[in-house]
Amino acid sequence: MMLRKGALTVVALSLAASAAAQDKPVPYWASLASGEAMMRTGPARTYPGIWLYKRRDLPVRVLKRYESWRLIQDPDGTKGWMLSTMLSDRRSAIVKPGEPRPILSQPSDGAKLRYRAQAGVVGKIEKCSSGWCHIQIGKRDGYIRVADIWGVAPDEVVD
Repeated sequence: MMLRKGALTVVALSLAASAAAQDKPVPYWASLASGEAMMRTGPARTYPGIWLYKRRDLPVRVLKRYESWRLIQDPDGTKGWMLSTMLSDRRSAIVKPGEPRPILSQPSDGAKLRYRAQAGVVGKIEKCSSGWCHIQIGKRDGYIRVADIWGVAPDEVVD
């Protein structure tokens, strides 16, 4: 198979970006990059699979690194190993259990209600500060309290 010089550059840049993302200090937040990702009991394909995730963008917490494997924690607290290629740096969050959570037009308790998000809904996080995150759920967006989601540390700033 022949590749053009431009295609090789894109591949090289992609690999460099992936390698840089793997050098983050742990713990850090990530999300599932694929619609199917297997969690295992240890850091190799020879270890038994304990959970097959079928939810792209599900937020996870990366706790340890071992070669190309990551020890992750899911929103339910389950821990296991996942191949790093199954993870993305794309930030996401899941709405915590309980009553539907308000999504507001501005990061303020007095802001206009745009809609409510049910527990278990996953959205993409664009930025967070001062206890609020801008979240995109499907084609809708707005602001949600950090306390209402899992996928962002309480005092974390996301740009």
